[in-house]
Amino acid sequence: MNAALRREYLAALKLESWAVRGRAPPPGTPQASAPPASAPTPEPSAAREAGIDWPELRARVAACTRCALCKTRTQTVFGVGNPQAEWLIVGEAPGAEEDRQGEPFVGRAGSLLNSMLRAIGLSREQVYIANVLKCRPPGNRDPAAGEAAECLPYLEQQIALLKPKLMLAVGRIAAQNLLRTDMTLGRLRQQVHRFGLSQVPLVATYHPAYLLRTPTDKRKAWEDLKFAREVCARG
Repeated sequence: MNAALRREYLAALKLESWAVRGRAPPPGTPQASAPPASAPTPEPSAAREAGIDWPELRARVAACTRCALCKTRTQTVFGVGNPQAEWLIVGEAPGAEEDRQGEPFVGRAGSLLNSMLRAIGLSREQVYIANVLKCRPPGNRDPAAGEAAECLPYLEQQIALLKPKLMLAVGRIAAQNLLRTDMTLGRLRQQVHRFGLSQVPLVATYHPAYLLRTPTDKRKAWEDLKFAREVCARG
């Protein structure tokens, strides 16, 4: 990527510059030890959708009535992107605009996510984007534990079909549901976690909607993206 284009993308994140991870810091800079990788997480739930293909999985999601969210949704939000993607981006649940359009991460948060991806050399079309929940919780409330448990098998089968090299969990709720933890996002960041029986590497970062409200944390998100890119490159 040429320098001018990279500056354009970094400008969207309100960042001025970036450095290659691992480059020697200036003399006298304190050295931080690498954070330990988290322990592998167990398989989150029974793989009720195991073995089905993309069209059948999409049809099952569209007709799902496993929880009460089916009564309040406009439509399900299955996911979008490249079915051979190396990166899987996972948020918590659709918002109001996603519920209307049937696509995850649209509107201002979606535009910021697109800029974040472009800043590390990826386009929206190169990745796959989905949510833990396929239906919008009323009032954009946090997903209930039972709702996440009922919906997670759909995401598990999406992962089985994709076979991604990396999962990027955006936002505290998504990370906590995927990793079955109540740890803060601050403690989950900058570590390589593992998801499911396939042990897909998972990196957690901030949700774009949060970054729109708290732009001072965009630099931390940029560090997370660079870290995720390195994890994916290590394969």
